[in-house]
Amino acid sequence: MQAPPPDPATAMLPPIDNATPAWPGNSGWQQLPQRGGWVAALAGAIGWMVVCVPSTLLLASNGTVLDPWLAAPVVALLAALIGAWISFRRHRRTFWQLDTQGFSVRRGNWWQSETRLPISRVQHLDLKRGPLQRMLGLATLVVHTAGTRMAAVSVSGLAEGDAEELRNHLARQLDDDAL
Repeated sequence: MQAPPPDPATAMLPPIDNATPAWPGNSGWQQLPQRGGWVAALAGAIGWMVVCVPSTLLLASNGTVLDPWLAAPVVALLAALIGAWISFRRHRRTFWQLDTQGFSVRRGNWWQSETRLPISRVQHLDLKRGPLQRMLGLATLVVHTAGTRMAAVSVSGLAEGDAEELRNHLARQLDDDAL
C-alpha cells in the first residue's frame, strides 16, 4: 500500500518541532513551557502564605477586631490564590532567545525587563533540577557572568532538553571564543 501524496498546501512548510529551541538563525523568542507555570504557581502560593499568615496572626492576636482562628485560614486562602496567579502569569510572560551574540531573557508585562548576556561575559553555566522539576521534565539554567552587577542570571521552568541544549551551546560558543 502506498502512502498518500503530501498535501500541496503544507508541502513547502518546514516541520513543526516545538521542542527545538531558537538557535542562531532563528530569531524568535521562545516561551517557557506551560507545565513550568504550575511549579511557579505552587512556589508563589507558598511564598505569599508564608508572608501573609504570620503577619495576620500577629495583628489578630493583638486586637479584638479579628478572630485569629477565622482570619488565618481566610488570609491563607487569599494569599495562596493571589500568589499562585501572579507567579503563573509571570512565568507565562518570560521568554528567552539565543543568537550568535549571546543569550537574552525577557520578562514582564507591566514592568518589563530584558537581560542581554554577551558570550564574552559568560563565566560558567549550571543546571538545577528540584524534585518537582524532575517530575515535570523541567530545569533551571543559571548563567554566571563576569563582574559584580547581576553576577548570575537564572531562568526557571525551561524544558529539560532546552536547558541542556542551551548550556551545551553556550559552553561551545564560550570555548570557541577562548581559542
